[in-house]
Parts: sequence; C-alpha cells; structure tokens
Amino acid sequence: MKIVLWDVDTQRDFMLPEGKLYVPGAEETAPAMARLVGAVREAGVVHVASADDHELTDPEISDEPDFQNTYPPHCLRGTPGAEKIDETKQSDPLPLSLVPYPPGLVPGLVDGRREILLLKKNFDVFTNPNTDALLDALDPKELVVFGVATDVCDDAAIRGFLRRDLRVTFVEDAARGLDEVRGGRGRVRDDRHGHRAACVSRRW
Repeated sequence: MKIVLWDVDTQRDFMLPEGKLYVPGAEETAPAMARLVGAVREAGVVHVASADDHELTDPEISDEPDFQNTYPPHCLRGTPGAEKIDETKQSDPLPLSLVPYPPGLVPGLVDGRREILLLKKNFDVFTNPNTDALLDALDPKELVVFGVATDVCDDAAIRGFLRRDLRVTFVEDAARGLDEVRGGRGRVRDDRHGHRAACVSRRW
C-alpha cells in the first residue's frame, strides 16, 4: 500500500505562541509531528506539506477578520512566521506554486522526490491548481494527515480528499484547532465517510 504523509500548514505563525495566528496548544504537538516526519523520512515515504504563502493584498487577509473566510495577516511571504517549524522542516522540497503546470508535466517533476511543498493563499489546499495533478501522480492508497488547524485547513483538505474517494487517516495527537469544539464536530461527520482517526504511537 502506497502511503503519503500530508503535513498541513505547520508554520511558525500557527505553531508557536508568538505567532501571528497562533493555534492554542499547537506547540504541544511538535514532538508527535517530529516522530511522524522522522519515521516517514527513514521509511522513504513521500512527505507533502502545504504552506500559506500570503501577501497583504490576498483576499483572505483582513484587518477586520471574521475568522471564517478572512483572517488577520499571517504567514506573510519572506517573514519568519511563514517558515515551517524545525520538527517538520523539509530538507530540499519541490515547491509547487499557484502557477499551474500542464498536468502531464507534474509526474516527471515529482518522480523520485520525497519532499513536496504546496503553496497556497487560501485555507483550502485545492485552490492550488497543481494539487489534483500531484495526487494523480502520487496515486496514494492512504493519506496520513496531520497539522493545523483542525477546524480550518485540516478540515478543508480532508473533505477534498474524501470527495476524491481517497482513504484518509487523521493523526489526532499531531493536530490542533482554533476552535476544538467545531473541529471535533467536523471529525465526527467525516468518520462516517471513510475517515479514520489515529495517534502517532499506533500509526508509527
């Protein structure tokens, strides 16, 4: 079975208490995240990471955010807050920006690569036009998903995977949400549609 590790937005602005859009308790999950990334690196499993790559002019960025469709400035391009935390940092990833590649070109780009970075300007990773082509090229039998925030970017990614009939395992002890109540309700709904929950100690 081909497994792909899917790392959602483990960037400093989300993961650290001093971050611009800190997810409460996110730093507590860093050891579990480190174990996941270390295990897949040792096993040669592909590690795909999504990352916000914002500019102040992006529609998602607002000085009066509603925290549903708009958020305060965070993960601005070139700032320390946009960087991944040390525990999940990739060594030499292939970046896939918002510039669409011809679908036939993506398999050759990702062939043999173990680290891929999907950049985005929206909480939904499928707004990157290369995401579907990447999934087609990787052809995973299972996506092991972790990261932040459970009720925003994780939720959007998992719903996108399930709409594409992909098998998903969500690693709960390597994730946190901005609103854990809302995130928990989302997980319950997804569990009824082929989404499994796990913890690091059971998965690796």
